[in-house]
Amino acid sequence: MREIYLDGISMIWKMDDVRIVGIHGMPGIGKTTIAKVLFNQLCYGFEGSCFLSNINETSRPFNGLALLQKQLLHAILKQDAANISNVDRGMVLIKERLCRKRVLVVADDVSHLDQLNALMGERSWFGPGSRVIITTRDSSFLLKADQTYRIEELKPDESLQLFSWHAFKDTKPVEDYIELSKDAVDYCGGLPLALEVIGACLSGKNKDRWKSVIDKLRRIPNRDIQGKLRISFDGLDDDGLQNAFLDIACFFIGRKKEYVEKVLEARCGYDPEVDLGTLCERSLIKVTAIGKITMHDLLRDMGREIIREKSPKQPGARNRIWNQEDAWNVLDQQKGTEVVEGLALDVRASEAKSLNTGSFAKMRCLNLLQINGVHLTGSFKLLSKVLMWICWFECPLQYLPFDFTLDNLVVLDMQYSKLRELWKGKKILNKLKILNLNHSQFLVKTPNLHSSSLQKLRLEGCSSLVEVHQSIGNLKSLIFLNLKRCRSLKILPESIGDVKSLKRLNISGCSQLEKLPECMGDMESLTELLADGIKNELLPSFVHLKYVRKLSLCGYIFCRDSPSPTSWVSQISSWLSLSSTSWPLPVLSLIIASTVLNRKHLLPTSFEWRSLKCLKFSNSGLSDRTTNCVDFRGLSSLKELDLSQNNFSSLPSGIGFLPKLSMLSVRECIKLVSISDLPSNLDCLNAFRCSSMKSVRIPIQSKNSPFMVLEKCYMLEEIQGIEDPSNNYWTIDVDFPSDSSNNFLKSLAEASCNGDYGYYIGSFPGNMPNWLSYRGEGCSLSFHIPPVFQGLVVWVVSPFDVHSTVNHTIGYQVIIKNKNNGVQLFEDKIIVVCSYPRKWVRYISTSDMAMEEYCGDEELELYLASRSSDRSKGVQCGIHVIAEETDSFEGSEWDREINNIESRDEELELHLNSGRKDINVTECEVHVIKELEVGRDRVMPASRPYRLLPHHPNYGLIRASTTAQWKAYLMQKKYRKVLIFGKNKYSLSFI
Repeated sequence: MREIYLDGISMIWKMDDVRIVGIHGMPGIGKTTIAKVLFNQLCYGFEGSCFLSNINETSRPFNGLALLQKQLLHAILKQDAANISNVDRGMVLIKERLCRKRVLVVADDVSHLDQLNALMGERSWFGPGSRVIITTRDSSFLLKADQTYRIEELKPDESLQLFSWHAFKDTKPVEDYIELSKDAVDYCGGLPLALEVIGACLSGKNKDRWKSVIDKLRRIPNRDIQGKLRISFDGLDDDGLQNAFLDIACFFIGRKKEYVEKVLEARCGYDPEVDLGTLCERSLIKVTAIGKITMHDLLRDMGREIIREKSPKQPGARNRIWNQEDAWNVLDQQKGTEVVEGLALDVRASEAKSLNTGSFAKMRCLNLLQINGVHLTGSFKLLSKVLMWICWFECPLQYLPFDFTLDNLVVLDMQYSKLRELWKGKKILNKLKILNLNHSQFLVKTPNLHSSSLQKLRLEGCSSLVEVHQSIGNLKSLIFLNLKRCRSLKILPESIGDVKSLKRLNISGCSQLEKLPECMGDMESLTELLADGIKNELLPSFVHLKYVRKLSLCGYIFCRDSPSPTSWVSQISSWLSLSSTSWPLPVLSLIIASTVLNRKHLLPTSFEWRSLKCLKFSNSGLSDRTTNCVDFRGLSSLKELDLSQNNFSSLPSGIGFLPKLSMLSVRECIKLVSISDLPSNLDCLNAFRCSSMKSVRIPIQSKNSPFMVLEKCYMLEEIQGIEDPSNNYWTIDVDFPSDSSNNFLKSLAEASCNGDYGYYIGSFPGNMPNWLSYRGEGCSLSFHIPPVFQGLVVWVVSPFDVHSTVNHTIGYQVIIKNKNNGVQLFEDKIIVVCSYPRKWVRYISTSDMAMEEYCGDEELELYLASRSSDRSKGVQCGIHVIAEETDSFEGSEWDREINNIESRDEELELHLNSGRKDINVTECEVHVIKELEVGRDRVMPASRPYRLLPHHPNYGLIRASTTAQWKAYLMQKKYRKVLIFGKNKYSLSFI
């Protein structure tokens, strides 16, 4: 089921130095099983081998590590080792006796660094070519490993198959049990241990018993599974780590890591960054690409079961209450105790919502409280005085009572509330770090709040907000202020200029906001301004913000109220001719194009547009009329420019002169016809769905390894510069129109067939041809080459995952080496990101290969080394020889004499004479090849783009193509999408 793990790890066996492989993951995920399969497959290729199982348990008794050292020596040397009285003596013996032996050692279930030090302290302890495999729950032990593999959960089809083996002794469930089996598999969450245990538990039972067992599992986890999982929890070093895990398991799964850190820091009294890192290393939690904390369901259930076991009959006596039924009963019946530290209740979907504050009277140690949708009545004095986190979505109150003690509050999360004011009067909360009132549509003004610690104030979607209280100036630690879609807000207080810590301000969609206070121009920390969809009158006040480095004006419609185009241009011209300004003319023109007419007096000379690093103008109505008056070259610090969804037919001037521009987006600019002015420093050009695009020119002598997206550009006729050797570092993702021009295909074929360029072609159409010189399954392929040839075509079909909903990254080392002596002739690297079969092709010329190291007639090997932990099907590899007729075809009389045949009706006979009696030909074959005249070029038809090289005594006949044949083959393919990968770099392909 996990062929890719095995294939990927097996690749390192082809290397001659000592290599270490690490396999890590949560308990029960299958680390030991994979290690055993590898050991059984590979142990015969070594002078000695040893599988040290369950090191964590075996090393616990007195002198346990010394006994493991003795086991290691005995297994490899096949004789009783000398008496090892202590670990130090064992380390000396291992180094002395194994340093010249090529060995395979598996260290299974390592839980402490001293275990590794005692058994394999240095690579030099083992001889050249030795391999060490380490399995562990803690990835921090694998820092010195050459390759590491995190074992992920099984996919649904794999899970169902494994479960069925244990429940039905078959690869699939019995028909009447299909739905019940899927329920059981869903509970197991792809964890092999759980699938085996639950499958065996249900085996032979009737359907009613199945339903009963599955329902019980969702309430009370299986002890065998929990016992295995709990090993990781019990191994946590201190109470702080364990409490952090339990808090996350009960309250914070799916929350942003930064959010959780604030609460945990208040709970434990120190920065929890290290603790969260440890939990990640030990596979107890994961942090997603967007920063959310997740946890396997069975690990979550294990943590919650640890809490439940302390008071199974009385939920009110548990320190954390997460179950909705338990939480409601405890509060409704007022059974809470001072033991309770956290409680979560969500009644938004329930009819019963009302509770009395008296329910919380005994919970004096309550730190964490979630009461989404609860209608709370009574005196708020009865609530805990040490609350650190309050999450109260859809709070029905118009304001919080003044007697509600919030002094210890760190996070107040009251989204979608009915608050008109957060509280009456003034509050000083010097521990509060996050205040979230998003989508509180009745909120009229922000609170009178004084806080030295508040970092984030979120007010997005507060559509009735008309006032930001002047006390905002007292928020000395505020970093982010989100006023997005506060449509009633007209002004900001002057005191906002006192918030010297503010870095990011979002006023997108504030359609009534008239201006920004001039004092904001002195806020040196304010570097990011998001102002999408603002009104025209607001834009001139931006010129005061001289420290802004990232500006987003997406959806701003330029010149909506401008006069006729003629007066627009004349006004621009008059402003550009001003002699009193200290602005460079290109910079001035940009500012003018970004402001409303008749705002000349609002253009000071102090605004440092040249320091701007990110500028977003997507969906802003930019047309040729406006862009013709704009020159971007003055923005010398600009790194990102977004001009997507605009109406110009050509790029504004000066973009090609921006020395630091790394990302340019013109997505869905449907009138854009050509792109020719690109800077040499560009990393990414995104021209997705530019449906009128006909021509793109690659910048000359690109400094980086850029990526160009040309998907859905169906009018594209040419990519200029692709055949220039100086541009061989580009990666180009292009959709081919059905009527692609011959010039386009010809330039593609020319670039792909020149070894100096080193282009890969990804998403190659069609299957791997069966006429390639060599082809096979797996990551390795052996082949021979003729004495004289031009180059090799490498063809690879990479793995895919039919269940994937995201793009997986698979990295490969593409290596060609002499199979006899291990000398490497070629190496390149590629990263493929895909969720369905990816085919990619590269032409490698002899100049790219170290042919001086090749002695002729020796067998070569292509193999793909990967650190990927992808569990999908294996790869396919192919090699095709490219040889010109003047090279390897010159001894073939067939090609010369065949042209003398004039009659189509003559019968021909094939006769083979080897001159040797010991060779019998059992089968032969003849293919008829017809050459077609296309202009001056003679191309081979699609059915036969190859010829047979003459017989060789060592490797026989080889199918090969000339360069012209290969180009012709490339040109006749029906391309839908092609990714062209540049040379000598990691290349990315995205779908």
